[in-house]
Amino acid sequence: MSENHKYVETPLMKQYYSVKAKHPDAILLFRVGDFYETFGEDAIRTSELLGITLTRRANGSASFVELAGFPYHALDIYLPRLVRAGQRVAICEQLEDPKLAKKIVKRGITELVTPGVLLNENVLDHKENNFLAAVHIEKKIAGAAFLDISTGEFLVSEGTVDYIDQMLNNLQPKEVLYEKNKKDLFIESFGTKFYTFKLDDWIFTPEAANDRLLKQFETSSLKGFGIQNLQSGIIAAGAILHYLDITQHEQLGHITTISRIEEDRYVWLDKFTIKNLELFHSPYEGAKTLIDVMDRTISPMGGRMLKRWISLPLKDIQPINERLDIVEHLVENKTFREEISGLIRQIGDIERLISKVAVSRINPREVVHLKKALKAIEPLKLLCSQSGCAPLVKLAEQMNPCKLLADRIEHDLNNDPPVQINRGNIIAKGVSQELDELRTILYSGKDYLTDLQNRESQRTGITSLKISYNNVFGYYIEVRNTHKDKVPPDWIRKQTLVNAERYITEELKEYESKIFGAEEKILDLETKLFNDLVLSIIEYIPPVQLNSSLIGRLDCLQSFAVLSEENDYVRPVLDDSRKIEITDGRHPVIEKQLPVGESYVPNDLFLDTDDQQIIILTGPNMSGKSALLRQTALIVLMAQTGCYVPAKAAKIGIVDKIFTRVGASDNISLGESTFMVEMNETASILNNLSDRSLILLD
Repeated sequence: MSENHKYVETPLMKQYYSVKAKHPDAILLFRVGDFYETFGEDAIRTSELLGITLTRRANGSASFVELAGFPYHALDIYLPRLVRAGQRVAICEQLEDPKLAKKIVKRGITELVTPGVLLNENVLDHKENNFLAAVHIEKKIAGAAFLDISTGEFLVSEGTVDYIDQMLNNLQPKEVLYEKNKKDLFIESFGTKFYTFKLDDWIFTPEAANDRLLKQFETSSLKGFGIQNLQSGIIAAGAILHYLDITQHEQLGHITTISRIEEDRYVWLDKFTIKNLELFHSPYEGAKTLIDVMDRTISPMGGRMLKRWISLPLKDIQPINERLDIVEHLVENKTFREEISGLIRQIGDIERLISKVAVSRINPREVVHLKKALKAIEPLKLLCSQSGCAPLVKLAEQMNPCKLLADRIEHDLNNDPPVQINRGNIIAKGVSQELDELRTILYSGKDYLTDLQNRESQRTGITSLKISYNNVFGYYIEVRNTHKDKVPPDWIRKQTLVNAERYITEELKEYESKIFGAEEKILDLETKLFNDLVLSIIEYIPPVQLNSSLIGRLDCLQSFAVLSEENDYVRPVLDDSRKIEITDGRHPVIEKQLPVGESYVPNDLFLDTDDQQIIILTGPNMSGKSALLRQTALIVLMAQTGCYVPAKAAKIGIVDKIFTRVGASDNISLGESTFMVEMNETASILNNLSDRSLILLD
């Protein structure tokens, strides 16, 4: 809006433009009464994206402005659509009661929602993380941080630009932050496929980042997190927290720790390999991917963790064998597995629930769900600790059913409370004496009045007196003229009718003010008691987050067990040798796609560093060459995530990197032929391989 307009703006529009100036790049939802309104350019864009009507409103003399709005209670329907369309949305609320406002109602931005900063269930996918990432590039080294504000997971990593590119492709953040003056470098390193946002350069400095992280974790150093030497990673992590400050997300009590993704713990899968093996996405419509076949998880935490496990297979034999031991126990003890699955089902998404506690967005029904989840952890802990399987017993030891918390919720809340606090009837009986008394007044009003009527009629001997109510002077006692002489002196006459008189008493007046105040007081008290309960849950965030991580892990392993049993998989043997020996291997995805009655033709494969380091495979089109290449990579990958594999037997010497190049396409737009693309990709493999790498070229 330029300053030299001749007309005078209305006070409301003046206020709107001053708020809009704070976040010019976001759509501003401006609360006016019962509506969220958008104006000007925002209105034009919003009406297009949401398909709502565009109108005009007067803006001072001789001017108008475009307008599009929707009722405030429809926010949960419309906000997700705007964010999915890649819009940043600033929500501006009325900060005072319009009834009490002397002039124009005070308004301010209460939240800025962006694709990477989401807490709204209707936009979040419960089976995947919603990561916000930040990247900091220093010459050849880059650091990246990933935060899911809906779960509190905070990860940091550092390495070559290629490695960080691989992390971005693995974790698929919904939004990536980088510094303003490095735009060209960012695009050159990571392309343009991510939704990005540029931040001021001063945010990307060691001092700013270090201070912001120490403030978040309330520690004096970052040594306890094992990230103190990852300078570029720390800078990226600090940038994320700064961004949360800018977007008005101050309640971050659920971000309690930050973990390092250690390059040397996981198998290197570059972006081409992830794409070629179709782990998560397929270029062909309707085609199944590896995650589609492998995901038999029953909890959202398990679903999110499984994705991470597949994109980051392990390189250490011991943790892989621990996973395989649990899978074996679950395969061999079906009843035990079914009991465990039944309990995991009852737990639901406690990871996101506990995050809602930290940001004060949890409703009464969700708190009751948290209690039910905690109550299911107790039998789960017991089952695992008595299983006789060492890694399961170790897992059970770390579970914490938070019994005190579960008991308190059970004591404080009704078992089936409404979602909204203002509906009332949230707090159980016996929690607050004052609340119980107020409820008695409110709900037993009729009995009280009948009792009063009987008492007064006995005291005065007027058998026909009756208590009624009208809007003019509230509750009153009506006496027929024949009994007028029996009226006691403490009654106050209010109205004279033709054949009766109406009186009020002190007791009636007191009762009336009690009733009128009770509803409001009940609501205030219930809200206060509920908020106190939520505050007390905050102390339990770390143990509940640990529970959710353990349950996610258990869920992934039960998913592997179900998969292995249904599809006749076998436990792989992993060792430190440099051999891969697969007997009757099958492709896990293709075998599920075959027509009924047709079975997959299995293949044997032997590779080692002494006798057969290279296999050159030839044959006509459609003879299964690519399927064999891909199935080898998938069997190795599945084995190193701790899952059984589709084969009769499999012995696998641990692999540190998997490179697959299947069907490069011409990059004519960049003037590169297929041959050139393949040469470049092969060069990149040769520059990165080691003596433990598995390379599959088609």
